Amino acid sequence: MAQLDLFGTRPAPRRVVGPAPQPDALVDLGRRLPPDVRLGTSSWSFPGWGNLVWDREATPGALARGGLAAYAAHPLFRTVGLDRTYYGPMQREAMAALAVQAPAAFRFVVKGFESATVAVFPRHPRYGAQAGQANARFLDPEPVAAELVRPAIALLGSHLGPIVFQLPPQPPERLGGPARFAMRLRAFLRSLPAGPTYAIEVRNRELVGRDLARTLADLGAVPCLTGHPAMPPIDVQAAAFDTVAHGPVVVRWMLGQGQEYEAAKARYAPFDRIVDPDPAAREAIVGVVRRGLDARRPAYVIVNNKAEGSAPSSVALLARALVDALG
Repeated sequence: MAQLDLFGTRPAPRRVVGPAPQPDALVDLGRRLPPDVRLGTSSWSFPGWGNLVWDREATPGALARGGLAAYAAHPLFRTVGLDRTYYGPMQREAMAALAVQAPAAFRFVVKGFESATVAVFPRHPRYGAQAGQANARFLDPEPVAAELVRPAIALLGSHLGPIVFQLPPQPPERLGGPARFAMRLRAFLRSLPAGPTYAIEVRNRELVGRDLARTLADLGAVPCLTGHPAMPPIDVQAAAFDTVAHGPVVVRWMLGQGQEYEAAKARYAPFDRIVDPDPAAREAIVGVVRRGLDARRPAYVIVNNKAEGSAPSSVALLARALVDALG
């Protein structure tokens, strides 16, 4: 336990990291970025972001526990992906602690449980005996509502942004085809608590189309446009969902074209610089965000290190392109 000081109170905990000093041009860019545009990264626990985000060295664990306040002080970061909820429920204390660290205008893009988004468990050692087996809880709203949505509403409060349900690539026959999948998704969304924005991210390109768009439009949900080799370009996805004219524009730029996740991770570490620039993807994101703003729709854009090599650097380039495009 921490030692008491002379007045019988506990000393303030030592700060894990502080925000890195930023150049005046980046600070000015943050001021010029429209308030309805929230840019951020898919996590904040990367030691290689020293001088980009952090003012000192720290371990991934220390950053995960105590780096959020420094992350949120970055002039361009107004949101972040809360990806750990993909793997299961968070402890209530841990989720509440995140809200305490976040500024008033900051929002979390929360990922829904993997257990609700895979029809068949992948053949991977981490799934144990369930690997390759059908998932009885696929699109089951009850555990999602009880163990994720209601706690997020209560503990994150006004800091809660969209809740994204990412459906990884899976055998199309297990999803039942576009029409049947859309029917099952409709029942799932209808049973979730009202209030949050629900965003659906698919990684099977055959699901992108009229059936899914109609379901999202009818239920007040939105697509999560994803930059990923398994999917069409982001602007093509956006055009397929043009009937969904409500709610925020949600984009997650995850992995560069022609890349594989593990290879990109090894190639790009420690994620401190752009390695494979992708101006076409940035242009597509700027286009969908700009059209959303024209329709009075706010935007959330989450960028992964595996998109170009360094998520903070990609966010800076996106912000510059957006400000330039908006005049």
